[in-house]
Amino acid sequence: MAFKAGPLLLHTTAAAVMAYGYSSLGSLVQNAWIERQKGGHTQFLTIQGLMIAWLTMTVSLVLDVVPSFTALRKVKRVLLMIALSVAVVVSSIYWTLVLFMPHMILQANPGTTPPTSSTEAPKLVRIPLRIDLALHAAPGISLLADFLLFEKKYSRNEASYAAPVLSALFGLGYGNWVEYLAKFNGSFPYPFLTENPLEIRVAIYCGAVTLALVSFWLINALHK
Repeated sequence: MAFKAGPLLLHTTAAAVMAYGYSSLGSLVQNAWIERQKGGHTQFLTIQGLMIAWLTMTVSLVLDVVPSFTALRKVKRVLLMIALSVAVVVSSIYWTLVLFMPHMILQANPGTTPPTSSTEAPKLVRIPLRIDLALHAAPGISLLADFLLFEKKYSRNEASYAAPVLSALFGLGYGNWVEYLAKFNGSFPYPFLTENPLEIRVAIYCGAVTLALVSFWLINALHK
């Protein structure tokens, strides 16, 4: 059986890079602190998006080897719709904040003592660039490439009905998950959630869902 080299190379490389990013979490300065919290790394949208993106690439690999597995292809289409939307939210929010307002997205070093002066900012923990790219860039880039190069665009009905439902369900699930975990941990995974009251957090969740949906619609519209 002949394999298509392009998709196989993309899916293999993407899955490997994302697996590297996840396996490197244990080397981060804040890893021990995160693992002591309820929910661990799953409280981060980045990690949830990474898991879905990795699963999408793994399913794609199976389809590269067994292209006649039509039932799995339908599963991939659903996974891709969710993963692509989440990856856009993660990449756009993370890189915007980490470049311009890092204190809103990066945690303070859990191993340092609080600053002695009110004007002294706490030291923020930055992820090594190679791991940062594997977590916050590779999923979005690989999913976008896979969709535009090797997948057909979603139908009008899929984009108009399935995409809003899936985006809303994922957003509702994530919002409820981090709100639940925060009751035990005393804080949220991201400072911009911790520092805002419930009504603002709800607006943030709704804004993220809207960004995911509109971005998906635009990407799908650009697909020829």
